[in-house]
Formats: sequence, C-alpha cells, structure tokens
Amino acid sequence: MQYWLMKSEPDVYSIDKFKKDGKTLWTSVRNYQARNYMMEPKEPGQITMKKGDLFLFYHSNAEPSACVGIGRIENVSVPDPEQFIKKSEYYEPRATKEKPVWFCAECRYVKHFTKPLALQELKADSKLKNMLLLKPGSRLSVQPVEENDFKHILKISGTSI
Repeated sequence: MQYWLMKSEPDVYSIDKFKKDGKTLWTSVRNYQARNYMMEPKEPGQITMKKGDLFLFYHSNAEPSACVGIGRIENVSVPDPEQFIKKSEYYEPRATKEKPVWFCAECRYVKHFTKPLALQELKADSKLKNMLLLKPGSRLSVQPVEENDFKHILKISGTSI
C-alpha cells in the first residue's frame, strides 16, 4: 500500500463536501508529475496510486492550511472530464476521448480527522522533518507520503482507521 497527500482549497472542494458526496473524481490537476501519480505505472518501479491506497485530505490556502481527513483511492487513470468541457478553465484543446491528456483518480471518503492538524503543527514536529509537504518549494497538489509519516499524523491527530 502507498500513502498520499492530496490538496484542495476548502472553498473549491472541502472535506465536508467530500463526505457528503461519498466519492469524487480528483479533477483539475494540471501538473504532469501529480497527474502521473494518479495513473497506472508506465515503467517498473514507478511510484503511482493503486486501488486501496489511503490519502491525507489537506485543505490548502486555508486559515489555517491543515490535514483534515482521510480518503481512499478507488480507481486510477480515469480521464479527467474537465479537459473536454470547452467552457472549463481546465479545458485541453489537444485532448480527445480516444487520447486524453489529463487523468485523475476516483476517491472515496473515509473519515474526518478527530483534530485537524495545521501546517504549523506539522512543521513543528521533528518526526515529520522529511515529509515532502514540508520541504521548501514543494507545491504539488498530489504527493506521496511515507508510511511512518502517515501513521504518525494519524496518531497525533487522534484519528484511527
């Protein structure tokens, strides 16, 4: 099993909306590295999502930005429907149904954190010093998380799965 962190701005798609929906497509990601994490591997050893992987739901550009819950990957390599909608800001003129450019993951809500963990709390925890989220310049909206970091975050948030 792999672990992930997936960012969403709460005014765009919040953990509460995710809970209400039950599942969603993680659309509108327009970074190739983040997109590739949500696809079937193309080469041996490539780090990509798989059905059943868990992720931290992270509210970005929030006051405060924080890890707020958990989701599970249900499917990968799903063509992002936003790329085909001409009025969408995520429209991709090169994309066709036969040859999509952008892909997403189908995600299922698991639970809210007992206690959200603000970015400042994560930064202050020396056990998380190597976490990608906390590295200077790390801005990917979809990123891998080491198992020990994932489990530590669950522990300090008071959340069990």
